[in-house]
Amino acid sequence: MPDETATKTCSFDVCCECKLGCCQDAKPPLTTERKRIIQDHLKQPGTSMAFPFDHAGYSFPTVDKMGFCVFYNKKTKQCQIHAVKPETCRAGPITFDINRDTRKVEWFLKTPKICALAGLLSEDDIQLREHLNVAKEEILKLICGLDSEALRTILKIAEPDTFKIGEDDLPKEVLDKLHIE
Repeated sequence: MPDETATKTCSFDVCCECKLGCCQDAKPPLTTERKRIIQDHLKQPGTSMAFPFDHAGYSFPTVDKMGFCVFYNKKTKQCQIHAVKPETCRAGPITFDINRDTRKVEWFLKTPKICALAGLLSEDDIQLREHLNVAKEEILKLICGLDSEALRTILKIAEPDTFKIGEDDLPKEVLDKLHIE
């Protein structure tokens, strides 16, 4: 079932012109719930896919030989599952880390060097705040929905070319999941 925030999290006019390709060499984490939502979406006529998911410490969309997400249409430069895409795809170009010492989730924005949309957001405080609100909601849904092994695995993935734009308290369930006192 498509989600109303899906339309708020992609700027096709920017993303379709992008030559950098966030859909390549990225393996967005998937909760069990997101996988179910995507599988239900793939039951629609003309959208089936044999092996849409892979797992290496956490679940993510399978990638093709060139490293592109299997849901990325190279001709249209659009996501075939845009209405139900993963939380980090909805949140992009905002990403996160968890600071165990401060018990905070830290929010980061990618640099314009790696994301044209990040460049536009960094120039417009209002759009950045609006997008950050959506990104926070999506990422908090993700980190609360992942099991502890998956969350620990993705926290090891380096996010170069980003800068910190804020932080918030971690939900208690995430503190408990990560055994943070």
